[in-house]
Amino acid sequence: MSEVVSQNLEVGSRCTVTFHDIAFGGEGVARVDEFVVFVPFVMVGEEAEVEITEVKKRFARGKLVRVLKTSPERVKPLCQYFGDCGGCQYQHMDYAAQLLMKHKQICDLFERIGGIDPKVVGPVIPCPQPYGYRNRIMIRSQWDKFKQGLNIGFIRADNRLVVDIEECKISEPAVNEQIQHVRKNPPPKGGIKVVLRVAPEGWEVPRDSFFQNNFFLLPELVGVARQFLKDSGSRFLVDVYCGVGFFSLELGDLVEGFVGVELDQLAIKAARRNAEKRNLKNGEFVTGRAEEMLPGLMQRFSPEATTVLIDPPRTGCLPESLELLRQTRPNQLIYVSCHPATMARDLNVLCAEGVFELVKVIPCDMFPQTAHVECVADLRLKSATLSR
Repeated sequence: MSEVVSQNLEVGSRCTVTFHDIAFGGEGVARVDEFVVFVPFVMVGEEAEVEITEVKKRFARGKLVRVLKTSPERVKPLCQYFGDCGGCQYQHMDYAAQLLMKHKQICDLFERIGGIDPKVVGPVIPCPQPYGYRNRIMIRSQWDKFKQGLNIGFIRADNRLVVDIEECKISEPAVNEQIQHVRKNPPPKGGIKVVLRVAPEGWEVPRDSFFQNNFFLLPELVGVARQFLKDSGSRFLVDVYCGVGFFSLELGDLVEGFVGVELDQLAIKAARRNAEKRNLKNGEFVTGRAEEMLPGLMQRFSPEATTVLIDPPRTGCLPESLELLRQTRPNQLIYVSCHPATMARDLNVLCAEGVFELVKVIPCDMFPQTAHVECVADLRLKSATLSR
């Protein structure tokens, strides 16, 4: 432990610390006396020399200077930009260690934020291809006054500047070819964002509409949702935030009827065409706000026979949406989220006063080498609340 006491931690000072945890987001957690210090690109059990970069009232942040005691699970990153580029946080970790760490982080968040028993969280389903999996990225251009040219790449890990990159190791080869095309045909000025993507085979996706960014683990993600729906015995499905109809169309054959709800009109038009391609005729897609559409849909489909699937943005569900779900009380909720913290918050609201019960959460590692992870939760209406 460092001889420096917490009161004397200053920006620029150095100390030796041992890391006892990795916080969600990727920063290692250490202590100087009782003062918490967060440092990225380290592993649990490692001892390292760190330089303090920021000091707050209750914690400090630092950067890694050198590892003094190395974890046996530390590996050499494949990417030459790792540590500078802010896109990846875990390339220095063996992949099996990443999965175990993400499971612990999810359990900790669920218990701390949602008051949820960690036993409901299953093991993280691994991605069969931990590198070269991303089918969509956004690169930025920024004028570099020192080299008098554009930097084209991603935001740095330690500031808001852009690190210049030739390739992205977690992106599909076709995406890396597009990076080279942009570099050969650069934007006319800095500040321009360029979205690069590989179109999913058999799906129509408008330029600004959402689609899962990892084709390799997508079958597992769908498989989890399908099993949850089968287990519920529901006869109807309402897919909220349905986008281009991905979950509706992948699960639609399991129910008598389904409806997908989405505010994005272009996505709804694409969803309808995607349904036509699959000759799936037991459902429909409607444009509108979920908060306005859900009550009518629950009257049309008996709540006790209906599953509502929600796949909200990273910020989670709106409070009024959660309250509406508590009031309409469908048989099952399948909640898909790429942000365990906001998911834990929302699950806590949904399960309050025993309205819903969280049966199972299955994490899927849709984002290897990064701090992100996708989770699918199975919530059931408690029988004690079925009196209407």
